[in-house]
Amino acid sequence: MLARSKVSRAIFSVVRGRPLLPDERRRMVVELLRSRGSVSVAELETRFGISLMTVRRDLAELERIGLVRRTHGGAVLPAMSGHEDSFATRLEADVAAKERLAEVSAALLPAGASVYVDSSTTSYIAVRRLLREKLRCTLLTNSLPVMDLVCRSDTPEVELVGVGGALRTLTRSYVGPQSVHCVRAHFADYAIFSVRGVTDGGYLTDPDPLEAEVKRVMIGRARHPVLLLDASKLGRAALSVVAELSDVRTIIGTDIDDGALARLAGPRVDVRVA
Repeated sequence: MLARSKVSRAIFSVVRGRPLLPDERRRMVVELLRSRGSVSVAELETRFGISLMTVRRDLAELERIGLVRRTHGGAVLPAMSGHEDSFATRLEADVAAKERLAEVSAALLPAGASVYVDSSTTSYIAVRRLLREKLRCTLLTNSLPVMDLVCRSDTPEVELVGVGGALRTLTRSYVGPQSVHCVRAHFADYAIFSVRGVTDGGYLTDPDPLEAEVKRVMIGRARHPVLLLDASKLGRAALSVVAELSDVRTIIGTDIDDGALARLAGPRVDVRVA
């Protein structure tokens, strides 16, 4: 029995023939939590083939940096998060859901539209879809990856207005007073954006106050703000309020049940399913 246990742990502790590093394992724990909402210690022991002490160390470290909240026998997502993953990390998460959101958002935009694009990875994938479909439009963005994406594409139909300012290396985006001033100097037909969490009270929230401010001004300067939303964002509060649901014209949602979709809809808010 002991030999079988050791073999099991060896199998679950490797990825593609190499040992699973602690940071990789912890990232996978967070992804599991985001998809499920909670995990048990016993489940993590079995899934990763690690000891009880190793699970406890992983959860203690994740709690220390604000990604989880430990409970008796397991962990849940924290009620409020000031932690923010890097752009590269977020780009690898929930890719299928983001692709669905990108498809519906691309179909929403008419040719010739001017569009604010925030620094979220969801919006980045939406822009990638626009470029693939060669939609004629003008993009205004504070996202360095989006700027790079447009510059590297062979899409003369897309015009780019880059929003400058102070560079946040974590999110690879420009923020601060210069960014806000640049956004306020323009108006756009649409704004495509995402947030970290939507509270039960209808507030859109993000971890960083400077990032939240840029999103807020984009929403205010767009005739038609479009929120790209998946189920993992519902009922969550991050540190900074961006806007309210009533400030949005269209919500494109994916993996959200009918009851939650109905609660998101309002007199001025159109809800679409991806």
